Amino acid sequence: MAKQVKASPKQKFSLSAPEAKSVLLVGDFTQWQQQAIRMRKGKNGVWTTSVALPPGKHNYRFLVDGEWRDDPECALRTGNPYGTHNMVREVG
Repeated sequence: MAKQVKASPKQKFSLSAPEAKSVLLVGDFTQWQQQAIRMRKGKNGVWTTSVALPPGKHNYRFLVDGEWRDDPECALRTGNPYGTHNMVREVG
């Protein structure tokens, strides 16, 4: 009998950037841009996307019109080699 793996629920990411023309979600789960996830802009200027992530810690950042931006809603951060911080999303 085959073992079934329970899928983790999708993780929602959002960023308020009403002035932005393009917002991408990038992280270790996208190989840092090779498979960047294009976010959708809502009428209120908040960009959102949902991503299925496996359990564990995942580093990410937003790329807003070509500029790196932090997630102001994320308190868990870790340093990166570029002198800034990556956001960390823990999936249980």
